[in-house]
Amino acid sequence: MTKPMIQPLLKLPTTTPSSLVLLALLLLPFSAYSQESVKRPPIIDVHVHAMKHNPAFSSDLCPWFLKNMPVGDPNQPPPSFINTDCTDPLKAAQSDQEMQEAVLATAERLNMVLVASGDPEILRRWHKAAPDRIIPSLAISSSDEMTVEAFEDSLSSGFYKVMGEVAPQYQGVSVSDMSLDEYFAVAEKLNIPVGIHMGTGGNGMANITSPKYRASLGRPFLLEDMLARHPKLKIWVMHAGYPMIDEMIALMGAHAYVYVDLAGFIWSYPLEEIHAYLKRLVQAGFGKRILYGTDLMIWPKLIETSVGVIENANYLSYEQKRDILFNNAVRFFNLDESKFR
Repeated sequence: MTKPMIQPLLKLPTTTPSSLVLLALLLLPFSAYSQESVKRPPIIDVHVHAMKHNPAFSSDLCPWFLKNMPVGDPNQPPPSFINTDCTDPLKAAQSDQEMQEAVLATAERLNMVLVASGDPEILRRWHKAAPDRIIPSLAISSSDEMTVEAFEDSLSSGFYKVMGEVAPQYQGVSVSDMSLDEYFAVAEKLNIPVGIHMGTGGNGMANITSPKYRASLGRPFLLEDMLARHPKLKIWVMHAGYPMIDEMIALMGAHAYVYVDLAGFIWSYPLEEIHAYLKRLVQAGFGKRILYGTDLMIWPKLIETSVGVIENANYLSYEQKRDILFNNAVRFFNLDESKFR
């Protein structure tokens, strides 16, 4: 592959950055491309949420906000799930239309395709507005959400190309629980890739936002029984099973078709931690099975933030960055690479 002429303006360190360097990380690599007519190399974001605007969930966000883990007391109001105490927090979209316009404009500017799931109405609007930029994904985490028959009909319709996010961990259920087994069987039969939430969900999930959530249910090894029942199922582990790196590496070593994405923890945990986790996956030999993802919700600028982490990782070669940002997803989803140039 020929390297593009345009490169990020700065090569930033992977050690603890100052506030000014953090700001540069957010903005500078992308300004070079926005000021040039040269088309950026394509990127595939495998983890995007198409959400309806919710006034109760509309705060701005400081990236890497868990670099100082919030503390609290059980007899006092809980700490905030996110943090806005920084110089330049990322702005939350304040309407469905604002979010759609911002996300699709960013996708066009950065030459991106987004694998998106969420509210069906929002998802269909995005897809109608930019069918070449959106790959629809059908999220399901419980058999209570739809019958197996309705699920198969939805996947067979041709609109949905992916199953995910599958996140029974938030409901205190293992991903290998038999209540979801028939749904995985449908995806296996139809050759539909599946994205499964494993690992952390943020700070204080079990006693702030999701009382049924159990950290122990994020163990990558819990996938093994389900994978044994469905040997032809193609899955990727969302959030790369963070922080359970040893189990994640062992699982990927035992199961040759398991991929991971970097979504969520790539913009919420300390940068040093993110780089250490990613570097360990690459050092273990899995650079060809890492997918780029944001876990994008209501902050459009998370896309630039997350891409910047990969583009400025000085321990990754250009080829490794392109694998993570694009090549691995093309292989995993069986996409036609020629359509992205």
